[in-house]
Amino acid sequence: MKRKILIALIICSGFILQSTVFKFISIGSISPNLMIILTSSFGFMKGKKEGLWVGFFCGFLEDIFYGRLLGMHAMIYMYIGYTNGYFNRIFYGDDIKLPISLISLSELAYGLGTYMIMFMMRSRFAFLYYLRRVIFPELIYTIMMTLVFYRLIYNVNCKLEGQDVRSRSIV
Repeated sequence: MKRKILIALIICSGFILQSTVFKFISIGSISPNLMIILTSSFGFMKGKKEGLWVGFFCGFLEDIFYGRLLGMHAMIYMYIGYTNGYFNRIFYGDDIKLPISLISLSELAYGLGTYMIMFMMRSRFAFLYYLRRVIFPELIYTIMMTLVFYRLIYNVNCKLEGQDVRSRSIV
């Protein structure tokens, strides 16, 4: 229960950071996607189920506050978290290559999924423009922020796992 509350606080803190501070430091209206970093990280650190739930809540927060279609972001983030959960078995915490590559692919999938749902539904097909002006810059910015925030998320997860192991041994 304590773990779930702490993860909820991490998601809310990440959303507040993304909605305020990261909007302030945006470059050309492009800001890093901390929700992707959280969703992907918890997916490959803890598995498919936790990645799915973290993705749902990250996406649901975005849907409630910014979404035009309720559930669109929640669905995309759920798929991203669940897919990252497949890499849980090969995840090694000290190696940064797997997290960087998975978060990069997740950001790319998020950008493409958002494009497909939002822009194609409105018959806007300027894909190369969107790819160059939104998807790639956000991808690069998110990768830079991953280098900063991944270690923090990893350390929090290690502390949570340490508490889980201790609470199981007490029972």
